[in-house]
Amino acid sequence: MKLGINIDHIATLRQARGEEEPSLIEAAKETLAAGADGITIHLREDRRHIQDQDVIDIRKIAPRLNLEMAATPEIIEIACKIKPEFCCIVPEKRKELTTEGGLDVIGNKENLAKAIKTLNKANIEVSIFIDPDLPQISATAEIGAQYIEIHTGCYANAKNQESVDIELKKIIKATEHAVNIGLKVNAGHGLKYHNTKPIVKIPNIEELNIGHSIISRAVFIGLKNAVKEMLELIKKSS
Repeated sequence: MKLGINIDHIATLRQARGEEEPSLIEAAKETLAAGADGITIHLREDRRHIQDQDVIDIRKIAPRLNLEMAATPEIIEIACKIKPEFCCIVPEKRKELTTEGGLDVIGNKENLAKAIKTLNKANIEVSIFIDPDLPQISATAEIGAQYIEIHTGCYANAKNQESVDIELKKIIKATEHAVNIGLKVNAGHGLKYHNTKPIVKIPNIEELNIGHSIISRAVFIGLKNAVKEMLELIKKSS
């Protein structure tokens, strides 16, 4: 199983002062040196953390870049110029602290299908960030996406073991359904060192994208060590 590291919150810290530190490039280099398979960044329409120049700079050093984005003409145009290996289309709300759930593919099929076609023409594979909902996953296959990224937030935020088990079963069923209809599967959101192991054990999930928990851990032990700890956890859980 691959591990992509979302370094958005390095940019959040930088933007708090509007200066140049901490360096996103150094963060990406440290992350890759620790053994991460790729870098994930989210170029939001409101530019609250990642900036356009960050995408350009990180594209130059990341052998495997996953660009999270809304399916808007401006961001699609930027993606087609930068040409990351992957784009993950996510929902955006102006007042959200972080992405709150998966896309409504069924209600936005025409716009999403057009975005996927444009990105694929630029040789960019496309993932849809989606809740573990079978009809939504079916709709994702119908509009031509190559991947889904299962939103694991409800699982990660479950308050008791019964709820954890229910959410985990949803993710397992969603993964099975996606694979059966020809989609590849990634997962992420809210995953931490104490709750990632059960997700790793699910067959056919190809990659986890994790950010906040690793950046938080890095405050105490350093970014490279924090990435290595998660990689070791994944290795032992596989």
